[in-house]
Amino acid sequence: MRLLLLACLRAQTGNATTAARIRNHLQAAGHICVLKDAFMYGSAAEIANLTSSDKFDAALAIHLYKGGRLLQGSRIPFGIIFGGTDVNEDVKCKEKRQVMGAVLERARFAVAFTVEMKELAAAEWPDARKKIYVQSQGIKATPSETFDWYRFLQNAGIPADSGPVHLFLLVCGLRRVKDPLYLVEAFSEWHRKDPSVHLGIIGPAVDPLFTSEVEERVKRAPGVRVLQELPQPQLHAALRCCLALVNSSSSEGMSAAILEAMDLEVPVLARNIPGNAAIIKHKETGLLFSTPQEFVALSKSLMSDPTLEKEIVTRAKEYVEQHHSWEGERKTYQSLVQRLQ
Repeated sequence: MRLLLLACLRAQTGNATTAARIRNHLQAAGHICVLKDAFMYGSAAEIANLTSSDKFDAALAIHLYKGGRLLQGSRIPFGIIFGGTDVNEDVKCKEKRQVMGAVLERARFAVAFTVEMKELAAAEWPDARKKIYVQSQGIKATPSETFDWYRFLQNAGIPADSGPVHLFLLVCGLRRVKDPLYLVEAFSEWHRKDPSVHLGIIGPAVDPLFTSEVEERVKRAPGVRVLQELPQPQLHAALRCCLALVNSSSSEGMSAAILEAMDLEVPVLARNIPGNAAIIKHKETGLLFSTPQEFVALSKSLMSDPTLEKEIVTRAKEYVEQHHSWEGERKTYQSLVQRLQ
């Protein structure tokens, strides 16, 4: 089949990474899968013209609203992959909820990354429950073997020759829902007492206005820096060298960055929200915090207790291998896409 895959394709974002992985799975089954950026199209009519002129047989969209709304009225069958913010946040908006309900009604199937995400969607649209499948994201971290950690620190303005460096990496697209400023004040206060600790915020400027706000705030926060985004292999290599991955989002579907850190055996400190708690068991596969002060306290315990760190990364690695299999995800999508024939 010739398949259209609609997603928000901003480089280095979770949706772009997920879309590329799903395309890989479908092409491995012999399909032609063409990725298109949902932000490049303004209406369902434009997508209808595209699917007709380019002779697509079927379509997939990531995110029930951002991608799915463009498939309204589509003349070809399609499936939907929930993004996370669609069922967590966009559903609170009456207009968006109506659009998403109409899209889900016409979809041949929908994919949720977690049981919790499926239940949220099914509670909103009960008639769709039977067509919603749960498939966690498949993870395969690919760290660069030529990454230069000391040059990375130098470029970040972090002195590496005057003592130990304990770098926490907060990996996210710079937009409000990721809440990268949540920990800044508490972390900066900690840095004043312990200059070895640093927080690096790294990811694409998804929201330019908010990015400027983050950069201005960070300028006044010693120990915190906004870092230049990296290609995924370089980012994975940087993660391997840092003390922990940090997630401070106010809402998440399923964070690929968290799962990649687990796969790389890097400790994870994540905000205690449903999307994160669905994949992290506190003090078993990671650490969950509810306040900036609790984040600092847990970070200190991680730094002072090598046994805790070892136990967490070992269990986290086992969890990813058991529940986030690349091959398992591949089989699921290759099977589901047959419903579009």
